[in-house]
Amino acid sequence: MKVAAVLVIALTSLVAVSQQCPRIINRAGWGARAANTAVLPNRPAPWVVMHHTAGAHCTTDAACAQQMRNIQNFHMNTNGWADIGYNWCIGENGAAYEGRGWGRQGAHAPGYNDRSMGLCVMGTFTNAIPNAAARNAAQSLIACGVSQGHIASNYWLIGHRQATATACPGNAFFNEIRNWPRFNPNV
Repeated sequence: MKVAAVLVIALTSLVAVSQQCPRIINRAGWGARAANTAVLPNRPAPWVVMHHTAGAHCTTDAACAQQMRNIQNFHMNTNGWADIGYNWCIGENGAAYEGRGWGRQGAHAPGYNDRSMGLCVMGTFTNAIPNAAARNAAQSLIACGVSQGHIASNYWLIGHRQATATACPGNAFFNEIRNWPRFNPNV
């Protein structure tokens, strides 16, 4: 009887943790190329850097997978990087796409790459914010990272423009994330 009670408690905890995570599409699921990236030296990551891709929006699994391949090809072939620069990308279909993933050093924000998770939403968000599905998925992914020990519980959230001279993550989206938990206006 005690074993059954422990099993129920363990399953309840597992369900609670998985409910914080959005639908995740792993690298194989979007057709990622092989890559060899460095382990993130500062774990759990004390920073989350929010980006937009400044490219096409995607609202279907097929379109988002194609966008991921396009971004990875650009980052590897044009920029000469070891892989897609972001740790995670979010589609307006509400799914989180594994880029470099948890525990890997990104190439998304100079000065923060070795101590942050780089999250982007696919699309351009200068004049409009991402849809509710993408915003909810992004916040759920952060909570998921915290609950799984990949992001520090006392992390700070910033927009890419706070790390380097860029318009990213777009004016509209930047104004949105300023209202999110743990946003740090004073980097």
